[in-house]
Amino acid sequence: MSVADLVAVRRASAAQQRAENRTLTKLTIGPSPWARAGALAALIVLAALWLVPLAWGTVTSFKHEAEAALPASWWPAQGWTLEAYQQVLSNSDLLVWMWNSLVVATLVTFLTVLISAMAAFAFSQTIFKGRGLLQWLTIASIMMPGQILIVPLFRQMQALGLVDTFWGIVLPQVVAPVMVFILKRFFDAIPSELLDAARIDGAGPWRLFWTIVLPLSRSILVAVAIFVFIGAWNNFLWPFIVTTDPQFMTLPVGLSTVKNAYGVQYAQNMASAMIAALPLLVVFMLFQRRIVQGVATTGMGGQ
Repeated sequence: MSVADLVAVRRASAAQQRAENRTLTKLTIGPSPWARAGALAALIVLAALWLVPLAWGTVTSFKHEAEAALPASWWPAQGWTLEAYQQVLSNSDLLVWMWNSLVVATLVTFLTVLISAMAAFAFSQTIFKGRGLLQWLTIASIMMPGQILIVPLFRQMQALGLVDTFWGIVLPQVVAPVMVFILKRFFDAIPSELLDAARIDGAGPWRLFWTIVLPLSRSILVAVAIFVFIGAWNNFLWPFIVTTDPQFMTLPVGLSTVKNAYGVQYAQNMASAMIAALPLLVVFMLFQRRIVQGVATTGMGGQ
């Protein structure tokens, strides 16, 4: 195939994608231009409602502490300052907590994706006794609130000597039934002909999993990994319960201790929040397209 043919194929594919997007838009908000204008106006209003608190927090973090406590104070009349950031970085273990959060979120993401992918492959592509029962139990566990497992999990970590350790924070978070269910649905859509051909060539379950299923599932694995990382980074309840040593605290837990130690310091609180949100902002900027695709593919927009 020549270069011109490749260009033509890409243009035809792009045109088909644009046509599908237009059709989906019409099905979603209707064919009327007034409907599209109304939808755009609603999105602008919702975006403004989301951005106003973020803008207020950002501006407050650059104020002097006395001015930040004033009511109805928006623009810094006394000028911009980095005093709040300097106080937060010098009077707390913020960098240690950020490193802990990075380690915990990375470990949770890796182990969750690995375990969920293996479980989903077993449910989707293998037949074994009790598979149906285990699938129903997995689906039922999705409806179980995680808070009711706090006490037994803490007792288990205490018995294993994992309190105030990274593994004590990580291990209870790696079980994610909803991710197993999402990956199973994706694995079910893999053409069976590919797997049957590999089986004829002598491939076993592990080879099917590592060399065929995982490479074909790269997009959904990246989407799941992003959502798991964000959830692990923002998780507060379990790290708060299982850690008391500041050297093992994650960022959300550490920030709560800063608030208790220094009282209500609005500028410092906002500076801490901005620093805590910075890594997630970088992740979003780097993987923005993957996150949008993940919301559309997995339906995890409410997570």
